[in-house]
Amino acid sequence: MIQRIFVCAILIGVPVAAATCDNLASLKLENTSITAAQPVAEGAFTTPGARPNAPVPAIYKTLPAFCRVQGVIQPSSDSHTEFEVWLPASAWNGKYFGVGNGGFAGSIDYVEGPARNVPGLADALSAGYAASATDAGHKGGPTDAKWALGHPEKVVDFGYRAIHETAEQSKAIIRAFYGEAPKHSYFDSCSNGGREALMEAQRFPADYDGIIAGAPAASFTHILAAFTLDIQATEDDPASYISSAKLPAIGSAVLSACDALDGLKDGVIDDPRKCHFDPGTLLCTSAESDSCLTQPQVVALRKIYAGARTSKGEQIYPGYLPGGETGPSGWTAWLTGPGPGKSAHYAFATQGGAYLIFQNADWNYRTFNPDRDVKIADDTMGQRLNATDPNLKVFKNRGGKLVLYHGWSDGALAPTATIDYYQSVVSNMGRKDADSFTRLYMVPGLQHCNPGTGPNSFGGPMIAALERWVEQRSAPDKIIATKFKADGNPSNGVVRTRPLCPYPQVARYSGSGSIDEAANFACAIPKP
Repeated sequence: MIQRIFVCAILIGVPVAAATCDNLASLKLENTSITAAQPVAEGAFTTPGARPNAPVPAIYKTLPAFCRVQGVIQPSSDSHTEFEVWLPASAWNGKYFGVGNGGFAGSIDYVEGPARNVPGLADALSAGYAASATDAGHKGGPTDAKWALGHPEKVVDFGYRAIHETAEQSKAIIRAFYGEAPKHSYFDSCSNGGREALMEAQRFPADYDGIIAGAPAASFTHILAAFTLDIQATEDDPASYISSAKLPAIGSAVLSACDALDGLKDGVIDDPRKCHFDPGTLLCTSAESDSCLTQPQVVALRKIYAGARTSKGEQIYPGYLPGGETGPSGWTAWLTGPGPGKSAHYAFATQGGAYLIFQNADWNYRTFNPDRDVKIADDTMGQRLNATDPNLKVFKNRGGKLVLYHGWSDGALAPTATIDYYQSVVSNMGRKDADSFTRLYMVPGLQHCNPGTGPNSFGGPMIAALERWVEQRSAPDKIIATKFKADGNPSNGVVRTRPLCPYPQVARYSGSGSIDEAANFACAIPKP
């Protein structure tokens, strides 16, 4: 496919010699219009739409000079995929980096910032890559799905086409600007971006040589079903709603029951699958307070931990694990919100159900029946949205490498879902073949994509490990994660470092030295 695009590009006028930035505006590409191509001076970029007098992200002040290319891709009459390519004016590292989208997409990620493990355009440019990003085919906020109603082609663009078309057209632009194709191509994103990453490996295995898929929303239709059942469990009956004020008590009880199961009492549950916390221990014995749960709340909490199921008990999507209830990206943001109807799960479930899955603006989440509606969602939208194909043989055979990661304390997407996908790849391809091109890292204490109680900063080391695997055929082993005193800000000092180990290995303390230093831990297969 890449060869076809490059041949087509040459035939319609892409120069073999390098082009100037301004000349890229006249570049002719299939189904693509270049709307702007402008040089940007060092440290002179301002985010489009930024509020007057808003603080300028520090990274913008130090960006190297680059060529900013903006364009629109229209593979169908109802498609309008906006994208940007940022090309270093000098010191290009010879590589291409694709940036993904969170939530329902709808905008271009310019900078993720130091508190994230996935780079935006500015982060990739600063590291020397030619980089691209897209709005995935529509405009809107991360929880807004109104754009999907009555627009099946936009759903396809969001599902997989926009991220693929952006990769192909970006490579053609890179070749035109530098006079040569990138030597290697990488993609790194999390959440819906992790789903996009898997779509690339599964559907378009020639797009990228190395892919990082963080906390991937792979089984998209089942995730929205799980969100819907969670808000049914907590909000159908007002008595079942668990307020955010009760989460500290739940989190404290979980740590008390399970923190020391791994042999260390350090505020982090290394493998919460071993934590058999019973919400019934928090049942109020007198008047209700923030330190206890009523019987309806106990029932709701048990459903959240158990995961989405049919009336016969069949698992639709795994439940959340104990340990992620509190924290900056814990259940307050995702499951409970500041009040009923104000959580991220509520927004995703109601928007996604009405406008994306069931294509009915009058759809009400209270009518959702898992025995009936999961199949309808799979049949109508699964092929467009779900990235669950375990057959990655084409990606593997052309030398592609895939790294997955997921936080054990994720309150947005159930962490065992990524284990299930990884194991499906192993079962489909065999252990030897799977080990030759894929790794999974489960991260203790990590919430959704970055925040959390454990060492949660590892984006740079993980990208470096992936590059060594692709370019030097040196397979990754442990990856060092860091917890900074101020999350994402190395200048304030380090709290703790720990090794992340390839699944199913775990980090085990040697028995001597500080438990806050990675050097005192080794990766090992856990005891049964």
